[in-house]
Amino acid sequence: MRRVTFVALLALLGLSVVVVSGRTAPSTSLPNVVLILTDDQRWDTLWTMPGVSQEIAAHGVTFENYFDPDPLCCPARASILTGQYAHTTGVYRNDPPHGGFASFGDDDTIATRLDAAGYRTALIGKYLNGYASGTYIPPGWDRWYAFTNPGYYSWTVSDQGTIKSNTTYSTDTLTDQAISFINSTPPGRPFFLDLAIFAPHGEGNRKPPVPREDDDGKFDGIAPYRPPSFNEADVSDKPPFIRSLPAWNSRQIASDDLFRQKQLESLISVDRDIDMLMTALSDSGRLANTIVVFASDNGYVWGEHRWRGKNVTYEESIRVPLVIRYDPLTQSVAGSTNSALIVNIDLTRTFGELAGASTEGMEGLSLVPLLGERPAQWRDAFVLEHLEQSAPTYCGARDGEFAYTQYQDGFEELYDLEADPYELENAASDPSYAAELDRMRELAHTLCIPVPPGFIWKH
Repeated sequence: MRRVTFVALLALLGLSVVVVSGRTAPSTSLPNVVLILTDDQRWDTLWTMPGVSQEIAAHGVTFENYFDPDPLCCPARASILTGQYAHTTGVYRNDPPHGGFASFGDDDTIATRLDAAGYRTALIGKYLNGYASGTYIPPGWDRWYAFTNPGYYSWTVSDQGTIKSNTTYSTDTLTDQAISFINSTPPGRPFFLDLAIFAPHGEGNRKPPVPREDDDGKFDGIAPYRPPSFNEADVSDKPPFIRSLPAWNSRQIASDDLFRQKQLESLISVDRDIDMLMTALSDSGRLANTIVVFASDNGYVWGEHRWRGKNVTYEESIRVPLVIRYDPLTQSVAGSTNSALIVNIDLTRTFGELAGASTEGMEGLSLVPLLGERPAQWRDAFVLEHLEQSAPTYCGARDGEFAYTQYQDGFEELYDLEADPYELENAASDPSYAAELDRMRELAHTLCIPVPPGFIWKH
């Protein structure tokens, strides 16, 4: 009955309809864009999300090598909003100078470009670190429901410029707002939805995330996470800031184990709500013409090399999940995995290309060829860059085989990712890797332009 009503409404509005895979959809050449962005989620946690697997991955493409070149919340989000690296946006960290909301130029973003192309746009959830006033709505956004103080059961939001306090579970409320936006968008008008969920970020001051009450404890008894790099015994080949960290004691290990468990439990509600969102797209007849992207801003280290958090260039920090479904392109490769080196700025160019909007100034590559069966020339390396926050300032590069980092003090790390996937042996001082070190140094010099403020190459 719902579909008949929808078709009748379209007819009254003078819009034609097409039926794709048994679903009725508005006849439009411009796809809707839905970006679902979690916060601090590692690439290897998708096993906790069967809904993402069934509703997105099974109909789309999973990109197993998706990275954040500056692994921190605000730089990552600034890059996704603009399609530019941190060295172009100038947002290297979460706080000024050179970071946070105050350092971000919001007059030219994917929102302004899609808005100019006729899209209805919405930001629901986390915008940028430091956005707190709430009365300011950045250009390009038609629907604005942005955290001014994120949280799980206690949080505040700017609802079209009005500050509101909430005690509901934020993941559920944000999803409800996203579904309301979808359903309130006139049939035939394309939309861009940036649903930026707080989970599985810690609550604050290194406190664990807070799962929804009925999900709390669902991973009690989960096996502890102990890869070879966990609480690494010998860090003599690591940079000074890692060498200064003492081996973790039992209390630190227990704290990290709990943090990991609560991160995983907080993703249960994310997965449940994504299923609801996909149902809303299907029921409204829009799913067949919507690109749905599930990703995170940056990864998170669970004790590898005695580190917990992000900011560093180790795989667990820079590598994040990415799953994309867009039926017109992905039906022929549904359920596949792609191993190309993808970085976050590629999302923005992809959205712009599909929407027919300007992509001028964007530094990423369009993923459109990789969503189907068309071959594409692709990058073989990408930059690593960071301005001091927790970890020292660095520049570096990663390709398909090696990861290289040079820190402010000149210390270098080089890892052979095929022979040493856990990054246990720093090969920078190994004579047998001299050629690879020179090559990766040169690559880093080529990609890291300009360098972070105050950084000077020493090699």
